[in-house]
Amino acid sequence: MGLNRVSRTLGVVLVTILAFGACTSAGTSSAPSTGASSGASAPASGGTGDKVKIGVTFPILDQFLQTVADGMQAKADEMGNVELNIQASQEKTDVQLGQVETFIQDKVDAIIVIPVDTDAAGPMTKAATDAGIPLVYVNRRPSDLPTDGSIPYVGSDSLYAGTVEMQELAKLANGKGNVVVLIGDPANEAAVLRTKGCKDVVAQNTGMKVTKEQSGHWKREEGLAIMENWLQTGEQIDVVCGNNDEMALGAIQALKNANKLDAVLVGGVDATKDALAAMKAKDLEVTVFQDAKGQGGGGVDAAVKLANGEKVETKDGVVDVPYQLVTPANMADFGG
Repeated sequence: MGLNRVSRTLGVVLVTILAFGACTSAGTSSAPSTGASSGASAPASGGTGDKVKIGVTFPILDQFLQTVADGMQAKADEMGNVELNIQASQEKTDVQLGQVETFIQDKVDAIIVIPVDTDAAGPMTKAATDAGIPLVYVNRRPSDLPTDGSIPYVGSDSLYAGTVEMQELAKLANGKGNVVVLIGDPANEAAVLRTKGCKDVVAQNTGMKVTKEQSGHWKREEGLAIMENWLQTGEQIDVVCGNNDEMALGAIQALKNANKLDAVLVGGVDATKDALAAMKAKDLEVTVFQDAKGQGGGGVDAAVKLANGEKVETKDGVVDVPYQLVTPANMADFGG
């Protein structure tokens, strides 16, 4: 009788453990924000259970990229059967590669990467491809991706962003003045193309010229320090074409500290909350809305489709999420 009682007790314990395990799920993600993201997909079904498990690696979760992460989580919540594991690599390529390798070991159904360095994405692409795990790049596009949509890129045309930003600044400056360019990370395609767009417009205006350019690595504090150094040279600065809002906001602070902001036009890209506040305060003349939530949601949508064996519709391998010019005239449409 004692043996039977022990057997019954062990059976109850085992059933309890199984029931508890079925009610829990692993996976970490950033806190979601409210709001719809772009794209729609049929209900997903992954190969590792009821949920499609997606590993996501970011370079860092700054104000803009956190919004991308929020868009991913919002899309996953909308689908209801997608589990995200969102990691940040603290802008280290080796750490990011290690995160991708860990996702592969965990047998995720798909991987999403916002690369630290678009020129160093090859090993991550190879690792995922060799493992047969679908891969999607978001926001930053490696130059060597296939154009058939097998490894889709979900993002926006950075050449357009730099072009429309500088076109608006040139119009406000009447096509005249010294232009300085705050470059993001030169290893990122977005920085290269936004800078090209800016310089192309300057070249079209005979009364304008680029007098200085420097990389601020997308960071506000670096934008501030660079502008302080430029101001110390005593050379005239009329226009600041920033590759993103964070560096533009740093430049604005340096110009304010030197009591020179009133004489300088400043532009950025992303239309972040802080940038829109600066525009409302009449410190920032122009920014370009990059649909962070749309990119994030589109990335999840693409990853789920690939995990389900479906094709992602692209144009030359790109799922385009359009930019939109933001000025004081329409900033209210973007929350400004």
